Amino acid sequence: MIFVIDDDTTMAECIARSCKTKARIFTNAIEAMAEITNGLMPELIFLDILLDGPDGFTFLNELISYSDTRKIPIVIVSSLDYSGADLSKYGVIGYLSKDTMTPQEIYWYVRKYAK
Repeated sequence: MIFVIDDDTTMAECIARSCKTKARIFTNAIEAMAEITNGLMPELIFLDILLDGPDGFTFLNELISYSDTRKIPIVIVSSLDYSGADLSKYGVIGYLSKDTMTPQEIYWYVRKYAK
């Protein structure tokens, strides 16, 4: 299962389709964290940073505070440039720019990190 967390539903749907596998879309971090708390553990998360409500970094801090969730690979998908930032302490394995990403790049992460 792949989680796509983005408050832009059109963008989220495009990312989910590009995964070519089962993906759940969440428009905010609270809904996604509730699913994880209820036992639905994603294999990979595509995460926007600028979300309504708690932002992506709040979500990342919550994830790394638990031993089972800190291992989930995260791909930041944002219009902000995080390409040079070291976000590995949050489990971030990559960054995709909303302005330039392609479906092939999204699917590459799925093939590499999702079972």
